[in-house]
Amino acid sequence: MLKRELDGYYFRMQRDGKWTNVCFSDMTEDEMHSVLARFDKDALERMCIGLGQTIRQIGDQFDLMAGYAEDAKY
Repeated sequence: MLKRELDGYYFRMQRDGKWTNVCFSDMTEDEMHSVLARFDKDALERMCIGLGQTIRQIGDQFDLMAGYAEDAKY
């Protein structure tokens, strides 16, 4: 899997017998489940807000939009 390191949320993961820092968005779905299972409600909330802010920043930086511009409501 290509390491893009986009979101800035890093966790220690064991891959190929070695411990390494892995960005959340670079994890496999199973690794994501493993990390999120340890979070309480407040931690999940902070993570979701941070990921939402990161998505917004990427969209702003590259002028990205989902769908068609004429469909935008705001």
